[in-house]
Amino acid sequence: MSVITQRLGQLEYLTAEGITCPHGFTTRFGGVSEGIFDSLNIAIKEGEREENVRRNLQILGSALGFGLEDLVLTRQTHTDIVRVVSRKDHLGCFHRDYPECDGLVTCAKGVALMIFTADCTPLLFHDPVTGAVGAAHAGGRGTASAIGAKTVQTMVENFGCKPENIRAAIGPNIGGCCFETDADVPEAMIAALGSEVEQFIRKSGEKYYVNLKEINALILRRAGVRHIEISDACTACEPERFWSHRRVGNDRGSLAAIIVCEGGDTK
Repeated sequence: MSVITQRLGQLEYLTAEGITCPHGFTTRFGGVSEGIFDSLNIAIKEGEREENVRRNLQILGSALGFGLEDLVLTRQTHTDIVRVVSRKDHLGCFHRDYPECDGLVTCAKGVALMIFTADCTPLLFHDPVTGAVGAAHAGGRGTASAIGAKTVQTMVENFGCKPENIRAAIGPNIGGCCFETDADVPEAMIAALGSEVEQFIRKSGEKYYVNLKEINALILRRAGVRHIEISDACTACEPERFWSHRRVGNDRGSLAAIIVCEGGDTK
């Protein structure tokens, strides 16, 4: 099984074949935003119109089967905080309204979890046995602090999930081909996660190239997850398809990863 591209009219997003509940990793295609936000921008930023973001979310919701009132979002600050949420945690359609966290889990039917990216690694989780779902934003710091494993553990502790039943998907991010760093990043990864991650770090001259997808997959395997699908898309390599903070800085829109809970309780 693999991560594949879905198209519905002008809308383009990616899904993992092994995750059977509604979900998707967005691209730039299929929205109404203009200029540097062209076209499926999912986050409010300076210069963007709120009504455009709201319409983009409606377009995505029509494809994935959620309404704006179903969304629960993150306010991401590169932490390892994972929140357990339900429908009462819906505070609006914009991340500025939400408590600080970089991961969400729920077993509340109909709730749609959403995280934002523009190079960082998006992780989605689904346990088809309990119906629980999760979403996490794993940048360099989140990867080093193993937010993926903490998301799995939160699902285990709160919903009785078994790691071997959880399906995980790793979406488009800045690939090992483009994530160039100084020595401090790989040193932090090795210190936090052990020497096994060295195989996913390549040195070239004075710089290092770090493969965050494979490091996150290793973290998930260590947590007991057996079913992991990985997108081969690099956000920095495909600027016409994805936004990349490394490539253009803050003059850009935001991508999103969304997953909708179909099972579990109804609270």
